[in-house]
Amino acid sequence: MKTMAGGSVANTIRGLSAGFGVSCGIIGACGDDEQGKLFVSNMNFNGVNLSRLRMKQGHTAQCVCMVDELGNRTMRPCLSSAVKVQADELTEEDFKGSKWLVLRYAIFNLEVIQAAIRTAKQEGLFVSLDLASFEMVRNFRSPLLQLLESGDIDLCFANEDEAMALLRGEQTTDPEAAAEFFAKHCNWAVVTLGADGCIARHGKEIVRVPAIGEANATDATGAGDLFAGGFLYGLIKGLSLEECCQVGACSGGSVIRSLGGEVTPENWQWMYKQMQIKDLPLPDIRN
Repeated sequence: MKTMAGGSVANTIRGLSAGFGVSCGIIGACGDDEQGKLFVSNMNFNGVNLSRLRMKQGHTAQCVCMVDELGNRTMRPCLSSAVKVQADELTEEDFKGSKWLVLRYAIFNLEVIQAAIRTAKQEGLFVSLDLASFEMVRNFRSPLLQLLESGDIDLCFANEDEAMALLRGEQTTDPEAAAEFFAKHCNWAVVTLGADGCIARHGKEIVRVPAIGEANATDATGAGDLFAGGFLYGLIKGLSLEECCQVGACSGGSVIRSLGGEVTPENWQWMYKQMQIKDLPLPDIRN
């Protein structure tokens, strides 16, 4: 067993900060317990700005990740008693100076998500949304569709299971159809396909990029989160859609090589090597 700091958005921005040298901060809350202290210490160590993080009395959110011998993982979160940031606590200052707001869909936190999106749009930020899990999509499909159809989501990430859960009842439910559906409402749409890589759309452009490093998978935890970080790095650097997917594939491939959702220093070096092979721009932080 390993106890690690994590969470989907936390994994993404920690990767952006530690692996790609992108300035990142987190808006949220953690408890004053041992888990909260671990989270703060880990994020500080990886260069994530915690000035917007609220430390509250109570429990920090936790999640049990069970991993089988093939690297497949099942996740069971414990969030009901955890502290969280409230919608009325958000301020314009939380978003000042930022370019992107990175979100993970969660029905129990929908009010604060909606408030964050409103303020982010007022401040001129792009908004990225990860669909979180096929169970979340299946059980709360209607409010998720409303959120996507609002036009406020600039970038949507979904894995194949989440995409199929969202499109249930449609005449066609293949990944390309899912990417096309997301692209109707978002500027960029990405459907990840595990060992088969990903499909992405931007306007009428569509690309399909293979996975990297899947053969050495030890634990799939955080693969989608790190893919998102690599893809966002590509957008920030002004790379093409295909190159964004390739960086995402390199980043996602780096985290599956060891247990947990955090990339080790050795696996960051593995990722930089894969990026060099594909002639992708390397972050200065690699030195």
